[in-house]
Amino acid sequence: MGLHRFKPIPSGRMGTLWTIASIRDAALIEFGCMGHMLYSSVTLERSGVYDGCKLYSTHIEETDIAFGDTSRLDKTIENIIEKDSPKVIFLLPSSIPEVIGIDLKAVCESLQLKYPEVKLIPFGCGGLDVKQHQGVQEALLLLVKELPVDIKKTDQPTFNIIGSCADIFRFQSDANEIVRIMDGTFGIKPVCVLSSDTSIEDIENMGSAHLNIVLRREGIPAAKYLEKRFGIPYIVGRPYGIDGTLSWIDKIADIFNLNLNTEFLKKERKNARKQLKPVIPLFLHIAKSHPDETVLSLGGHADVVSGILSFGCSELFLSKGTCWCDSPDMGSEEIPFFSEDEWIRVIKSHKKGFLMASGEALDWSGRSTDMQISNPDTKYRLHPYDSPFVGFRGAVNLANLWINETN
Repeated sequence: MGLHRFKPIPSGRMGTLWTIASIRDAALIEFGCMGHMLYSSVTLERSGVYDGCKLYSTHIEETDIAFGDTSRLDKTIENIIEKDSPKVIFLLPSSIPEVIGIDLKAVCESLQLKYPEVKLIPFGCGGLDVKQHQGVQEALLLLVKELPVDIKKTDQPTFNIIGSCADIFRFQSDANEIVRIMDGTFGIKPVCVLSSDTSIEDIENMGSAHLNIVLRREGIPAAKYLEKRFGIPYIVGRPYGIDGTLSWIDKIADIFNLNLNTEFLKKERKNARKQLKPVIPLFLHIAKSHPDETVLSLGGHADVVSGILSFGCSELFLSKGTCWCDSPDMGSEEIPFFSEDEWIRVIKSHKKGFLMASGEALDWSGRSTDMQISNPDTKYRLHPYDSPFVGFRGAVNLANLWINETN
């Protein structure tokens, strides 16, 4: 492993953990070193995940490694069932069992016979060669394969959200704004918000929904599986800006074939534009007189970067600066992946305009962390009530951040 000044790309194990740790009525066991889960639980609590899985680690010793002994896992499962009575126990691998070749899936199949009252679900992505976003994708797909039950559709239209996971900055606030918009526009409620605000029962009932809203590309395989099994259509994308949100709503309306609550949309559009009215002339003036001060540079998850960039350039007269994503698997010509050395050079050379990136990068460079759009974070986020980046309220929030950055 090379030297890093900042946090390296997280492993697939961390992507899996950030996806499943917020699911209620479940337990999560890591078959690995005790310190891993201790530090991970602190990170999750800092990001606002505090009412989800019960987190445990088996610990692992030299003799376990030498002889491939998994008896600690058996004993841990027995104790957790007696103590917590979870509906499901997730098994999370770590690098050591992966390296020595312990087949966690086979172990779980054997133990499942001993504990038929609790479903055991082993996850992969414990190796050092698997990265964060691969872990998220595998976890979302495995959850929808293993937990949903055969069920009839709800009498009234409903929807699922797929991909609201703890690794996305302000994941809870964005999901809350989408739930609010769907309720106001169509009068419909979510069955499951996977996975930032959900329980085992919610996931079991996902097949009863009429639409899946996929917030990140890692959720597409899960949505395709649900479409094949339950016939649920899906839409992919994060709604940014006023026009962008209205366009996103129109796509959903086409799938649902339902009438819109035009009064709600008129009110939302009117309020957002009224709140933006004082700053639109300022953005236009700066773009004409000082174009270098309206350059928008962004670094983070590819879908977040793309969405915010589209809003800023198409609705607020900003121009594209240097943009990059945080996953080598998502890099494109428009939004390439940057290594640590590459994004450090970008931040050092960024003198004018708007720079939005991780809290870690902004804090290191002496810039305001109010402009944070991605993790790693440097602060505690104990509640889900911050202003979102998506939807109508997100549009006003972003414009507010940008105009204050010009002062």
